[in-house]
Amino acid sequence: MKHVHAGKVRDLYEDGDTLLLVASDRVSVYDVALPTPIPEKGALLTQLSNWWFEFFADVPNHVLSVTDVPAEFAGRGIRVKPLKMIQVECIARGYLTGGGLKEYQSTGAVSGVALPPGLRDGDKLPEPIFTPTSKASEGHDEPITFADVVNQEGREVAEQLRDRTLDIYLRGAEHAARNGVIIADTKVEFGWDGDVFTLGDEVLTSDSSRFWPADQWEPGHAQPSFDKQFVRDWSTSTGWDKEPPGPQIPADIVEATRRKYIEAYELITGRTWTGIPN
Repeated sequence: MKHVHAGKVRDLYEDGDTLLLVASDRVSVYDVALPTPIPEKGALLTQLSNWWFEFFADVPNHVLSVTDVPAEFAGRGIRVKPLKMIQVECIARGYLTGGGLKEYQSTGAVSGVALPPGLRDGDKLPEPIFTPTSKASEGHDEPITFADVVNQEGREVAEQLRDRTLDIYLRGAEHAARNGVIIADTKVEFGWDGDVFTLGDEVLTSDSSRFWPADQWEPGHAQPSFDKQFVRDWSTSTGWDKEPPGPQIPADIVEATRRKYIEAYELITGRTWTGIPN
């Protein structure tokens, strides 16, 4: 195998004419990988993503096998098709928070999508919106508009990116809501398998989405979460400037974060987490 790419969280290996996508226990906030791992996080992300890939069986995806991987990658690696990735981070928002909230407070819009006045942190939007960002190889992704995507990829591809992203978000959010989880927003990525528009990377995980406990949702302030927002909030509280290197995560925050990832996995899948699958 040849190690071809190290992302903030995932590593990519070339194995013949296929790829191995391996999720590490690293946690990345504000596009910076923090130095302290979260035990079992890579496996939790991978297993939740695999569950969603099955849920969205009608959507072409890059997965070839979730079991045909080297023993050292068991549970946290998948064998995938190599895709020609589209250089757009596709984000769907059903609720207003985070960077979207800041942009709305400044401009009344998010990624060029105008929103009603008076919205608060955590408010549900009238309908989910597509708010793409650039896909930076280094540094921070930047918000772009749908028109920017059209200019970069052409209208037909831009519409596919928008429509498929919103479809995945809506169906995933409906399922999660039945299980007590609000999916406030999510990020997905797409590429080309030949001429087939294909879902890649991960889908609706605790790293790519904001998960909120539905019974604690209360607009007007930051929401409790089942995702890495907990680590984001902690890192901000330290006074860190969001530039590398990131701060070491204390043991109590590490364990609380691990428990949140497990709770999200169990609520959404209906399965009990028993540790890293063999």
